[in-house]
Amino acid sequence: MSVEKHIAVAIDGPAASGKSTVAKIVAKRLGLIMVNTGAMYRAVAWATIRDGVDVDDASAVVEMLDNVVFSCGVEDGLSTILVDGFYPGEELRQNGVNQRVSGVAAIPEVRALLVDKQREYLKLGSVVMEGRDIGSVVFPNTPFKVYIDASEEVRLARRSAEGLNDAVAKRDAEDSKRKISPLKVADGAVVIDSSEMGIEEVVDAVMQVLRDKGAPAEIFG
Repeated sequence: MSVEKHIAVAIDGPAASGKSTVAKIVAKRLGLIMVNTGAMYRAVAWATIRDGVDVDDASAVVEMLDNVVFSCGVEDGLSTILVDGFYPGEELRQNGVNQRVSGVAAIPEVRALLVDKQREYLKLGSVVMEGRDIGSVVFPNTPFKVYIDASEEVRLARRSAEGLNDAVAKRDAEDSKRKISPLKVADGAVVIDSSEMGIEEVVDAVMQVLRDKGAPAEIFG
């Protein structure tokens, strides 16, 4: 498939909706690149912890961006993010990062930097990209948009099962009310409520959306 025919599958949704797991499985089934944009914002949040930067001081965070190298790539079909050549790994999911990531994501300069990096993935191949503004901002013109949701109770239970105790309602409020690229259902997106669905059911639903929206037959093998 040529660069001009590369497609972007946008999977958006709130925290713990299951979008990352679904995106990973869909990408693997179709042989596409899976891009976890949340990890990119988490990497910036992690860097603020490492460097002792106050996330409430946007100018300090922007200054940090000038002194830190964030390298995005692909390994085994999955997006990677390095901070000054170092991969933070599971540290990206620590509670300290969880508490900072929405604040970091609200800074326009951070979003501009990372959105540019996200769009560059389409030069490498077709992508399944998950996040909070993929269908509305990163790839607004793609016809392949899905918004995966779940009830607050279900999402909170999922976070707890992962050993995380951050408040999803607080994250939802912060992400939905921010002025820059708020969390919302993108125009043309198909909403899938995963509250009472298994992962494979959600994956099948996403695959059906792609077929219904006219995704190239060759990506389905």
